[in-house]
Amino acid sequence: MALDSRVLTPAQRYALVLVDLTVGFTDPQRSPLASSADAVVAANAQLLAAFRRRGWPVFFTTVAYDDPAQARVFREKLPVLNVLAADSPLVAIDPRLQPAADEPVLVKFWASAFFGTPLAELIRQSGADGVMVTGLTTSGCVRATAVDALQHDFRVLIPEQAVGDRDAQAHAANLRDLDLKYADVRSLEECLALVG
Repeated sequence: MALDSRVLTPAQRYALVLVDLTVGFTDPQRSPLASSADAVVAANAQLLAAFRRRGWPVFFTTVAYDDPAQARVFREKLPVLNVLAADSPLVAIDPRLQPAADEPVLVKFWASAFFGTPLAELIRQSGADGVMVTGLTTSGCVRATAVDALQHDFRVLIPEQAVGDRDAQAHAANLRDLDLKYADVRSLEECLALVG
């Protein structure tokens, strides 16, 4: 039986949360975690420019470990995460998406951008009632962040072309499920139009 899923009323003000658009996830020549993400980066560049023009809040995340105790079970499950050492160039935001001085880069240890970070409070302080979640990867950190955004009572929007995954099937399945239960998945053009 199909769920009665509805389209959310648009937020009055969105915050843009760019999840893990770091070298470690965007440069497959340098990182085992990365996928071919040029189109995702380009879509995020468009959103970033639109949010900056509108003066709406922008937040970046990166995963960076400087202590073996951080997310130790997660890292046991996925040892490849250990390449994301705090002093590694892989944890830097992709140079095509350089944060402005007033755009925080939040360091996280787990999948969600909200877990163990001040992101929810920072979004509320910015006056936003909605979140556009973008970045990498759809089936992992993007999904966890979108679900947590909803659980913080934000209206969640996912620009389809601004997220990506190493696994095309996981990408498609997770976007379908997110759109059904936790967020509205819309085209980049529709999302840009909401920013104005």
